Amino acid sequence: MAIYFRLLKYLKPYWTKLLLAMIFMSLVAATNGVTAFIVKPVLDNIFFEKNAAMLYIIPVGIILLYLLKGVFDYLQAYLMGFVGQRVITDIRGEVFSALLKQPLSYYDKNPTGTIISRLINDVALIQSAVSDAFTAILKDIFTIIGLIFVVFYRDWRLAIIAFLVLPFATYPIVSFGRRLRKVSTKTQKEMARLTNFLHETITGQRIVKAFTMEEYENRRFNEENENLFNIILKRYKIRALSSPIMETLGGIAIGIIIWYGGQEVISGRSTPGSFFSFTAALLMLYEPIKRLNKENHNIQQGLAASQRVFEVIDHKPEIEDREGAIEIEKVQGIIEFKNVYFKYDDKMVLKNINLKINKNEVLAIVGESGVGKTTLVNLIPRFYDVTSGSIEIDGIDIRDITLKSLRNNIALVTQDVILFNDSIMNNISHGTIPDEKRIEEAAEMAYAHNFIKKIPKQYYASVGEKGTRLSGGEKQRIAIARALYKNAPILILDEATSSLDTVSEAEVQKAMENLIKGRTTIIIAHRLSTVMNADRIIVLKNGTIAQSGTHHELISEEGPYKRLYELQFRDTLSDKVIKIGKKAKNV
Repeated sequence: MAIYFRLLKYLKPYWTKLLLAMIFMSLVAATNGVTAFIVKPVLDNIFFEKNAAMLYIIPVGIILLYLLKGVFDYLQAYLMGFVGQRVITDIRGEVFSALLKQPLSYYDKNPTGTIISRLINDVALIQSAVSDAFTAILKDIFTIIGLIFVVFYRDWRLAIIAFLVLPFATYPIVSFGRRLRKVSTKTQKEMARLTNFLHETITGQRIVKAFTMEEYENRRFNEENENLFNIILKRYKIRALSSPIMETLGGIAIGIIIWYGGQEVISGRSTPGSFFSFTAALLMLYEPIKRLNKENHNIQQGLAASQRVFEVIDHKPEIEDREGAIEIEKVQGIIEFKNVYFKYDDKMVLKNINLKINKNEVLAIVGESGVGKTTLVNLIPRFYDVTSGSIEIDGIDIRDITLKSLRNNIALVTQDVILFNDSIMNNISHGTIPDEKRIEEAAEMAYAHNFIKKIPKQYYASVGEKGTRLSGGEKQRIAIARALYKNAPILILDEATSSLDTVSEAEVQKAMENLIKGRTTIIIAHRLSTVMNADRIIVLKNGTIAQSGTHHELISEEGPYKRLYELQFRDTLSDKVIKIGKKAKNV
């Protein structure tokens, strides 16, 4: 009930429409009660007393009654539909907002498919509980109240007999509801697993096809699909069993009432009209009670989904603004790491990092894979927080700066370029109001303007999902244009050219020269040839700074940098020898 009451709090902004809907529901219920009530005058006055005047009055009254019922039913359905959809829209927005506040570590621990499932599948089940089921239950409760009044008014003794069965009728509602909620939770977890599997398989189609894994993936999908089928089948078993039980209990009540009521009519203590009016009200009463059982199943599903959705909303972000955090304007770009340690789960990734990066300095970070290069730069925009120590920008601990103003001062270009399924213009100006002149200037400096002009629709052309309509070099130049448009004083380049061919790399390198001018720049590089002109190079080894200096200083001393350089130089020299050999052979 605590979960359901929390759901109902979302109704508060729309209480006026909800109140109107409830009024119209009560009027629909009243028309149902009147329908059962007029059975007595129809039978007694028309069929038994043969009153001709009533033959004209009652049918007209019935037509008007059903017309009003239709109007009231439409108004309550529309208003409740509006309220229900607004509530679901608000919840979905709150879930998405909560997801955006989570740090990268949250996404490291939770698969993408699971997150999508909570936002789509679980919220859809809440919609059923809040909108459809809630509406139906309110409507049925009002109907039950109106019909109970008619039942007791017509014959209170028969009513008591009928309601002796009611406690037994509530048992399947409560008992099956509990079981259904457990099954629903399992269903949603399995649905999340299936969604995650689909996301991985669809986004990884190139690998699936390259390694001819279609049959293997098909078997895996069928296993997950079969698990989901078995769990859903349990839900259907519960729902299928509850209805016959309700039918049987209803049959027992009706059988007893016909026996007792028939005796009352035969003895003259009641009229046929009174008995049939009572029976009509009772039969009409049975349907909403049976529907309550069905809607309770939907509510249990919704409550199970709500629990999972509220877990996301209530998840406190590990990284957020400190109390009293300050807003900063454009920084100078002086960055200092002081005794920084960083642990990921149980593994210490960075140890005792002490490093100062001066304003407008170009610093390169090199080292073997897995030594913590990307982790180091991810600490600057607080994608992760340091385990101990501190990072300062212009002498201010970054934890004392608001996340928004901190990140407004940092631009990022990565190896795996993320473009959104939107226009080139909106990708360059991402998150801000597009300024066409500035966008074109940024594109020209990124050497992207020329190829954009050749595309149909030019800056208004869609790049496709993840930029699939552009080549690797084109995507990288759009990313550089985005960084130029942001015009942040601190720039992070995370292996921005490592996946490009020689021609594309040359074009991107020219764009990057424009990008780093007048900015504090941190470059992570695998190819040492791209960082040889950096103002300073640091070498990471086992999570610590093993060496620091210019290219010429580091190459002149024994150490990991020289070994990396010689290894890459040897590979490059081998490639040249092979090419010369091929040319000689052709000659």
